[in-house]
Amino acid sequence: MHSRKVLKYINLSIAVFLAAGVVAVYWIAYRPLPRVSGTISAPIARQATIVRDSLGVPHISAGGWEDAIFLQGFVTAQDRLWQMDAMRRAAAGDLAEVFGTIGLEADREARRFRMRRIAEAHYRTLPAAERAVFAAYARGVNHFIETHRNRLPLEFTLSGYEPRPWSAVDSILVGLQMYRTLTFSWRDKTQKQMMLAGGDPAKINFLFPSRTGSEYQPGSNAWAISGEHTASGKPILASDPHLEFNAPAIWYTVHLKAPGLNVTGVSLPGVPCVIIGHNERIAWGMTNLYYDVQDLYMETLDPQTGRYRFRGQTEQARLEQEVIPVKGQRAATVVQLVTRHGPVVFADRNRYMSLRWTAAEPGAFQFPFLDVDRARNWDEFTAALKRFPGPGQNFVYADVDGNIGYHASGLLPIRRNYEGDVPLDGASGDFEWDGFIPFEQLPAAYNPESGMIVSANQNPFPADYPYRVHGGFAPHYRSRQIRDLLLRHDGWKPAGMLAIQKDVYSAFSNYLAHRVVLACGRRHVTNPELIDAIAVLRAWNGQMEKDLAAPMVVSLVYQHLRREAANVASPGKGDIYDMQAAPAVLQQIVESGAGGWFKDLDETLVRCLSDGVAEGSRSQGANVSRWRYGRYNELTIKHPIGNEIPVLGRFFNIGPIEMSGSSTTVKQTTRRLGPSMRFVADLSNWDQSLHNLTIGESGQILSSHYKDQWDAYYAGTSFPMQFDHVDAKSTLTVVSSR
Repeated sequence: MHSRKVLKYINLSIAVFLAAGVVAVYWIAYRPLPRVSGTISAPIARQATIVRDSLGVPHISAGGWEDAIFLQGFVTAQDRLWQMDAMRRAAAGDLAEVFGTIGLEADREARRFRMRRIAEAHYRTLPAAERAVFAAYARGVNHFIETHRNRLPLEFTLSGYEPRPWSAVDSILVGLQMYRTLTFSWRDKTQKQMMLAGGDPAKINFLFPSRTGSEYQPGSNAWAISGEHTASGKPILASDPHLEFNAPAIWYTVHLKAPGLNVTGVSLPGVPCVIIGHNERIAWGMTNLYYDVQDLYMETLDPQTGRYRFRGQTEQARLEQEVIPVKGQRAATVVQLVTRHGPVVFADRNRYMSLRWTAAEPGAFQFPFLDVDRARNWDEFTAALKRFPGPGQNFVYADVDGNIGYHASGLLPIRRNYEGDVPLDGASGDFEWDGFIPFEQLPAAYNPESGMIVSANQNPFPADYPYRVHGGFAPHYRSRQIRDLLLRHDGWKPAGMLAIQKDVYSAFSNYLAHRVVLACGRRHVTNPELIDAIAVLRAWNGQMEKDLAAPMVVSLVYQHLRREAANVASPGKGDIYDMQAAPAVLQQIVESGAGGWFKDLDETLVRCLSDGVAEGSRSQGANVSRWRYGRYNELTIKHPIGNEIPVLGRFFNIGPIEMSGSSTTVKQTTRRLGPSMRFVADLSNWDQSLHNLTIGESGQILSSHYKDQWDAYYAGTSFPMQFDHVDAKSTLTVVSSR
């Protein structure tokens, strides 16, 4: 009898515990999910509707563009408010305020680069029409915050804070954070400088080229083909920009409809308008240009007084102090000097380096995307792009009239007598920017004779370009593979573009594998530990598939060969060298016979194979044929907050999961980055266009749209992009409260 009572109490306790858990989950995680049906009121001019489709994508129909942008801010906050808040904090240097010392170092760097000061300065000079766009978006975000104080997304509850009101400066900060991500090249300059110390200048310059040859067309992982190559007779445009993986996804899909505005595509959470997408007449894609827009200056500076030399004169640096609130700790202080070139970002052993960056140029910031979203032809599109400040981008274009085009954009500094690839003498005044390349002289193409524009981060500037060009451009492998695939036949349909986007053939890795096999044959390699690896490489077809062993073998060979070449150029510094053009540089060295680099190229390749096999055996065993490249190229997308929750954290994450692809395949996939979304626009029928994000539309873990797009992303199957005909799964009516 006693034991039955004990068991009863235990069962009751368990039931109470489970019930409390269910209530807690409901209260902090389910209750904050967005309201997507019924009627709400908001301070808009006229009644509007927000229809959500099966993926949770909001299709906003409003009486005017300001109401549409207001509601874009509102729906983005519904799904991504915590992500938006985290992005503005990361940009401004305010992470430690809510996360404590774990965010302090990132905050110090953001403050050193003056991100909030830059954003505030840009806002003051922003044209009134563009201020109005940001203001409408901020009002929408704030309407959500004000009406949901008691049911904010889960991350705010777990982190123990509430978001402050959104502002136009916050939207500029989020844009600057993307600018920073895509253009921060100053560390590359210090790495090259380190290699030059005690190294062979000619060899080091060879390892750091601005172009690798064989570029076909300008751009970066986006292409457009004219109607002569398609089944419909109208153009098709494809775009899949490569960025770091994030949870939630870095993009947010939205459809904005108002008089004079009907556009759909992806937006950056925290920033108004559609950034990549299509309207009723045109489609466009964009990805990073990689033109170098930063210079480091070695200043002759007295840190005690802040005085420094410039062109024979003494100038006074401006002293700035930043106070960083730190949760649970005393506030931290950042004190820095700002010269005419910019903030001093590096100080070591009496060396002081200041940074000039186009993002910080006074009066340079404009926001043309509402005009891009409303453009109806090439002339209107490029007129809007002319105002785009950066980061430097490649825009690929197509329209319903059958035209295709390309234009580079952004503020690109003119360097008259230097490359800018290493830190410069700041005192001489001989290395100053001479303005910016005029928009009309930036690389462009319109209806090329080939009927296709193919791009994949390669150098788009011709060899006889009138201005010096420097940047971290990609080698030609991806652009060549895209072009070769497109040339195989005509009659293309949207699904065929998806097949190209997920292509994982690597011409470089295939070349290196065959060259290693040839070297082993010449050296009569009989080492039993290498025989399996040689056989695996000999039978391989260059596909960087996750289930195969050969891609892992050749990747390890490449890593060792890269270090060996860099050590020849600068002894003991091989680990420093890891630039995007390295595969093409190494292929040139191998193709030339490696004269001046290695005494015996075949012996070097065999040694790299041996070292690679030894390294791989430590992680995947001695039987090379059983290796899996996917285990070497394994991805985990971690939610920054949810991942820290014991036991339940894994439900916030994606992976670990094995990935196919590499840095030299069209599907450029590494453990850090990959296609951030896929977009295929069918100019013959917008509703036949295809699109998907990496994970899902919502940032809320209990939403059915948190990661409902991952399986399609992983398989490369995508979803129809609803535009003219929207299959409504829910409708929220918004009435005016004015």
